Amino acid sequence: MENPEIIIRLSPDEALVLSDWLEQVQMTDLSRLVDDAAVWAPLHRIAGTLDKSLPGIFAEDYAERLEAARSKLRPALDDSASVEEGADA
Repeated sequence: MENPEIIIRLSPDEALVLSDWLEQVQMTDLSRLVDDAAVWAPLHRIAGTLDKSLPGIFAEDYAERLEAARSKLRPALDDSASVEEGADA
């Protein structure tokens, strides 16, 4: 029996960064990126779920929170070689 839903777990930092990126993507000409209308439904569902789950997106210090989350998620300069090696695997 197949699982009826897929569950994706994100850290608060990952969710914040992804939410911001999805917002930016939705505000652009997505037809350049998304060539299949079927992709819109899951993109909107993910974005909506993130928006509901992240009250901090409306905080006055949102930009600072976002930058802090991005900084935590970026690989350290020392890790760049191992990240590239992992991408080749």
